[in-house]
Amino acid sequence: MTPRSLRQAGFTLVELMVGMALGLFILIALLALLANVSRGNSELSKSNRMIENGRLSMMLLQGDIAHAGFWGGYLPQFDDLTSSAAPAAANLGGEVPTAVPDPCSPDWSSAEYVANVVGVPIASYEVPGAFSRTTAGTAPVCGSPVAIVKNPVPATDVLVVRHAEPCAAGDGTEECAAIPNPSGEIYFQASRCSTDPARYMMQTAPTGTATFTLTQRDTVTGTACAAQAPVYKYASTIYYVKLVGGTPTLMMSRINGGTQGTAQALIENVEAFVVEFGLDTVSDSGAAVDFTAAVNWAGTGFTSPTNRGDGNPDTYVRCTSATPCTPAQLMNAVTAKLYVLVRSDEPTSGHTDGNTYVLGTSGDKLSLGAANDGYRRQLFTQTIRLTNVSGRRETP
Repeated sequence: MTPRSLRQAGFTLVELMVGMALGLFILIALLALLANVSRGNSELSKSNRMIENGRLSMMLLQGDIAHAGFWGGYLPQFDDLTSSAAPAAANLGGEVPTAVPDPCSPDWSSAEYVANVVGVPIASYEVPGAFSRTTAGTAPVCGSPVAIVKNPVPATDVLVVRHAEPCAAGDGTEECAAIPNPSGEIYFQASRCSTDPARYMMQTAPTGTATFTLTQRDTVTGTACAAQAPVYKYASTIYYVKLVGGTPTLMMSRINGGTQGTAQALIENVEAFVVEFGLDTVSDSGAAVDFTAAVNWAGTGFTSPTNRGDGNPDTYVRCTSATPCTPAQLMNAVTAKLYVLVRSDEPTSGHTDGNTYVLGTSGDKLSLGAANDGYRRQLFTQTIRLTNVSGRRETP
């Protein structure tokens, strides 16, 4: 007979059930941990994509706005610190803008329209209507003949940026391909010689650069007014927000063949976009800017010109439907403050966004109430200096 101490014994039914229960609890805890980690990684990925969209929006807009007002070395009369004459209005053959040029209906045969383009390198306006996160807008950004640039989100802003490309035509890049361009693009040429009949030219170049007759010093021989001045392709870009298949998207339309081209989707989940301009309305003498006054450089007690600013923003304004910006305001814009509201690409279960987002600081700011949905949102803001405008006004 086998001794009791050597007898084999298994788990009892109770012990087996207890062990299975403990194992099940451990398994449930591991599954819960795995689900939490997966959920955390998913939320982190959503936040990263949202931040990337916001930062990319700012980077792309900053890169374009920083070039606003670049005209290949050309200096408008109202920013020329070496001139003592009071600049004339565009409709009188001068360069002080008389109207905010419509990018959708250009008239390149009109000297006044061209002068307004040069004098107003950046502009914006508010889309009429009440803001909606779900209903597409009906007002066109560009109506006839370019109805394809349309349906922006109401109450958000449309931004127009104008400048010459930073490289001269023929430099080899896509933006600076050699002329002629069969699509009828617009080109800009600035005079670098005082004997030229015009200070600048802006026109199409269907047969090459032969029609661009402004000159500069020949860099080889050193002869003044002996070489053709560089020719630059003209760039005009429109930015706005539109619902694309229910997804709010930052759109971009670039000029193509003399008119604005088909709008392209830039960045998804950009829900709202607002622009404020910093206006330079006070000179460094402390006096209000008066562009109709001539500068008396040799005057007794002269301190600083008062017909142009000092390059610093003195007040901020948003161009709204109720109060559109005037040409005088936009010609004095030296900074652009951007507000971009970005949402996550997917909703988060159990999350409710009860925040109110305020885009702007002026009295015409856009205030968006709580969405009360599962999307997370973040507001990005950045102030961008218009170097080509503000730099001209830094009086020594």
